[in-house]
Amino acid sequence: MRVAFAALIAVTLLPTAAAPQVVDLSTIKCKEFLDSGKDTIAYIMMWLDGHFTGEHDPAVVDFDKMKRNGDKLDDYCNKNPTHGLLTAAEQVMGK
Repeated sequence: MRVAFAALIAVTLLPTAAAPQVVDLSTIKCKEFLDSGKDTIAYIMMWLDGHFTGEHDPAVVDFDKMKRNGDKLDDYCNKNPTHGLLTAAEQVMGK
C-alpha cells in the first residue's frame, strides 16, 4: 500500500509536457499565472503559501487557508491581469 501511495505521489509531482520546468515568479504577470493551467497554478500556490506563511509553522500545510488565498489571488488577478504575480500575492497573502 505504501509503495502504491509513493508511486501516486511521484507521478503527481512529475512535470507534464505542457508545464514549464522553471518559472521565474518575479517576472510572471497575473494573466500568465491564470492561463498557466491547473497543475502549474497548484505548484505555484504551494510555493506562495510556503513563501508567505511558512515562517510560522513550516511543518503544517493548511489546505483550507491555501484554497481561500487561491480564491483571493484568482479574484485579484482577474481584476488586475497586468500586475506582477508577486505583487498580487503580497496584496492577498501579505508578508
